[in-house]
Amino acid sequence: MDHFLYRDGALYAEDVPISEIAAAVGTPFYVYSTATLLRHYKLFDDALEGTDHLVCYAMKAASNQAILKTLAQAGAGMDVVSGGEYLRAKAAGVPGDKIVFSGVGKTVDEIRTALTGGIRQFNVESEPEMEVINAVALELGVVAPITVRVNPDVDAKTHAKIATGKSENKFGIPIARASEVYARAASLPGLEVIGIDVHIGSQLTELEPFELAYTKVAELTERLRAESHDIRRLDLGGGLGIPYARSNDAPPLPVEYGALIKKTLGHLGCEIEIEPGRLIAGNAGLMVSKVIYVKSGEGRDFLILDGAMNDLIRPAMYEAHHDIVTVQEPVPGVEQQPYDIVGPVCETGDTFAKQRNMPPLAPGDLVAFRSAGAYGAVMASEYNTRPLIPEVLVHGDQFAVIRERPSFDEIINRDTIPVWL
Repeated sequence: MDHFLYRDGALYAEDVPISEIAAAVGTPFYVYSTATLLRHYKLFDDALEGTDHLVCYAMKAASNQAILKTLAQAGAGMDVVSGGEYLRAKAAGVPGDKIVFSGVGKTVDEIRTALTGGIRQFNVESEPEMEVINAVALELGVVAPITVRVNPDVDAKTHAKIATGKSENKFGIPIARASEVYARAASLPGLEVIGIDVHIGSQLTELEPFELAYTKVAELTERLRAESHDIRRLDLGGGLGIPYARSNDAPPLPVEYGALIKKTLGHLGCEIEIEPGRLIAGNAGLMVSKVIYVKSGEGRDFLILDGAMNDLIRPAMYEAHHDIVTVQEPVPGVEQQPYDIVGPVCETGDTFAKQRNMPPLAPGDLVAFRSAGAYGAVMASEYNTRPLIPEVLVHGDQFAVIRERPSFDEIINRDTIPVWL
């Protein structure tokens, strides 16, 4: 569910007409719904009711500080994967003891920053990383809390580029080597081993892969406890998918996911952490764009938009589907026609959809890409010297620009010309 609905023939974000935002900030732009963000966070929090738990938002999905602050004030922790994300979370007011640091390539500087500023735990991805965290912790005179990320060799049944739990993926240590690695971690004086971490992928649409992975984690917990490790926290990652195409079968609900966690791991008495990102932010955001031209081609018509692949790269990178709707509600019974919906970037890959049925459109008409709140603005670039597009947050009948569109002068003046030129 989201809070982007038609009202009196126009698409609204909560109580604000999308066309009003477009008139104020120009197109293209991203718009997020506070009510949807909070509703989706609460679904996860409620799903784990009765357990000791923390929902850590995976901020790589959408990391604007206004979004982070909205979720943090509701009680969310944060899952970060870089020093920049850590500092962004801190700038948004998130305390260190609610920040989990994931990611396969943590640098010495990033580790030092987190240990100095406070950290809930590092999710350790490899033995070399574990040794470095230990060394930095000893240098600073602190003890670093860690979990070790295990790779359970489970097929998440998702897109190959976002699967993370198979043996050939770069993430974690093989679960078969867990005893050896945990023994080494326990011997390092700068580390405190507090639990286990697992994450098998993103945009999962079935519960079975989670069940397979969590069953393995339950067995590992009992084995490590028998080997004298104090396993008291289980970080289960995120990955629950969203319905990008409304005609598709809906992925499992957070309440079903929570029930599975309780069934497979509830008997262990561990604190549970989960790291949802896409399901919290995905349907909480739209990208709004304007039709520049309607072009007739050989056997097909094109809608050429002012939004492009640099603004929303998911279709080009993942062959991803986004429902695309008109901001002006179509007249009932209007005949639709197929369009290739494309952007102005000089690449054939700058195509959002092929032969997508839409009502007749004309230059100046507005369209909205649904389910664009996750991995939209955060993956955008300035390719073709196209400015990063504004982000807007709606709260009831109010809206605010939470990231401005830079001017061309601001973009160009970042370059520095060498003295010999």
